[in-house]
Amino acid sequence: MEEAASAQLIGANLAAVQGRITAAARAAGRPADAVTLVAVSKTHPAAAVRAALLAGQRVFGENRVQEALAKYPALRREYPHLALHLIGPLQTNKVRDAVAQFDVIETVDRPHLAEVLAREMARAGRRLPCFIEVNTGEEPQKAGILPAAADAFIVLCRDRLQLPIEGLMCIPPEHEEPAPYFALLREIARRNGLEKLSMGMSADFETAIRFGATHVRVGTAIFGARRTILPIAVTGGRGPC
Repeated sequence: MEEAASAQLIGANLAAVQGRITAAARAAGRPADAVTLVAVSKTHPAAAVRAALLAGQRVFGENRVQEALAKYPALRREYPHLALHLIGPLQTNKVRDAVAQFDVIETVDRPHLAEVLAREMARAGRRLPCFIEVNTGEEPQKAGILPAAADAFIVLCRDRLQLPIEGLMCIPPEHEEPAPYFALLREIARRNGLEKLSMGMSADFETAIRFGATHVRVGTAIFGARRTILPIAVTGGRGPC
């Protein structure tokens, strides 16, 4: 009974978030289907993801490779068309698993990682769409290439390493107005000819849509508060989605 109630709540939450996305897109003069909802399922069990799948959601985000490996293979057998985005920091020793398990890598953030990803995609014959993560707030505790280095890093990834770079991703400082950081990411993308922007979470995705977000990463507003998990060795300073 409790699981059924939880599934019903997740379905209702999804419908509410999709309605807000549609309204925000229309207010910005954009079609609703210009914005992809990435349902962030990190720390939530497979049953919660299945409830979202039953409600029609097909795009999900996970922070940790290990968690995705434990949760998603069985779900893929039930729902082979689901798409899984890596939205957390990627260690180079997890690149092989990440390329095998995920459909999109949103956190390309340093040259060595880009090189390892390029080699593994070539070896596996699996070229995943990638986003470059930009540390728009220049916060020392967060992952991401600094804005001043972003143009050169995009050239390295796209031209020399031939990574399939499709867009940029950012997480603005948690306690600041996000609009200037969304505007900065949009400008970096514009001058480099990148069309996709992954920005905006539960607290600010409507603002992100106003600034051109093509992907919004929403977890808490769909699945509820994040569950406690053991810490991992590498952190990216990421706030709630």
